[in-house]
Amino acid sequence: MSEPEPILAIISDLKPRMKNLTISFKVLSKGEAREVTSRHDGETHRVADIVIGDSSGIVVMPLWDDSIEALEVGKTYKLENGYTGLFQRNLRLNIGRYGVVNEAEEAIEEVNEENDLSAEEHERPQRRYDRRGGGGYGGGDRRDGGYRDRGRDSRY
Repeated sequence: MSEPEPILAIISDLKPRMKNLTISFKVLSKGEAREVTSRHDGETHRVADIVIGDSSGIVVMPLWDDSIEALEVGKTYKLENGYTGLFQRNLRLNIGRYGVVNEAEEAIEEVNEENDLSAEEHERPQRRYDRRGGGGYGGGDRRDGGYRDRGRDSRY
């Protein structure tokens, strides 16, 4: 299976659940680093939110661990293979495990701070249901509401 073509984007193009993004941005501000415990590995990590922008708008980007010090306020960078997601229903641009950030060749001078994409609340994606009506949270027999704890019922 071949990789999808990278999406060349500007900040105003961003929507939840976009992948393989290539985007240039200027770092406008950097929040304080805080410690969080990962749900995946149980390890403690540092995370700091930065606000980035271009001539079309601004968005929040979380930085993890070593990348917090790597990106400097006032500099322009290019992200390759980034993706978008929602954190507390607000849009975020993420570097992710496979993303690469380098200093950009051309500096971004003008930033449109009026168009804040992270300020808008987004709905959570709906759970997908199959055509038979089963889905998301339990499956099982409709007569029992589909939420039975199968570990306690010997018929299953």
